[in-house]
Amino acid sequence: MGISAADLIEASAKRPLAPTFAEYVPVVAAAVCAGTRRAYGSYWKRVVEHWGQRRLNEPTPSEIERLAEYVKTHVVARRNARVGRSAAEHLVAALRCLYRRAVADGFIAASDNPALKVAKPRRLPSTRRAVADVRLAEINAVAASTGDDPALDSLLLRLHTETACRRGGALALRPVDLDPDQ
Repeated sequence: MGISAADLIEASAKRPLAPTFAEYVPVVAAAVCAGTRRAYGSYWKRVVEHWGQRRLNEPTPSEIERLAEYVKTHVVARRNARVGRSAAEHLVAALRCLYRRAVADGFIAASDNPALKVAKPRRLPSTRRAVADVRLAEINAVAASTGDDPALDSLLLRLHTETACRRGGALALRPVDLDPDQ
């Protein structure tokens, strides 16, 4: 192929100096869409807090795993919490996004991407379950026989049952959205 070991060493030496996380996170945040920024922004902020002055090519996969464990143990406890698994998963995804940009910008080689060497925590099965048929029949019977407007209550319950829309979907309905023939 006409490539010597010296050629490979020289090629790696030509790579520009990797920026620090504090310098590079704003660059990546400006380059991604609003949804990605919203999803990963808090994790990038955490990375800057912990590694702000470090260069992109310094953290190792084990340091990323350690940061993921830290994030996992310092999540905001909510009623539907899953012990920080999603936080760790999102941190790894945020770092993968960041490092994908760093590879594209030429700051690190694709083979040196430490975020790809860290396994994302697997998601646990969902705890959400459908309402049992018997229970749904009871709810519909009570709504159709009580309240200020039983007909409207029954209609709203039917809307949710048949379309699986959430509260926001029902509140956003307009007369033009309804088909009077059906």
